[in-house]
Amino acid sequence: SPAVYSLDGLLVFGLLLVCTCAYLRKVPRLKAWLLSEKRGVWGVFYKAAVIGTRLHVAVAVSCILMAFYVLVVK
Repeated sequence: SPAVYSLDGLLVFGLLLVCTCAYLRKVPRLKAWLLSEKRGVWGVFYKAAVIGTRLHVAVAVSCILMAFYVLVVK
């Protein structure tokens, strides 16, 4: 089955989204362009950026554990 339909594929996608949005929040021009909306479809990116910056330690640990799972276990 494709990776989109598996739970680990969904978790990898979510972690990559959160990490990318948190990184884009640090770039001033991209923050004003992409992360200015707090509602709707663009609000998902804003909320992912907020999660990534506020829970940066938990997100980093989750990324390390997911990388270990994908590279070694799977």
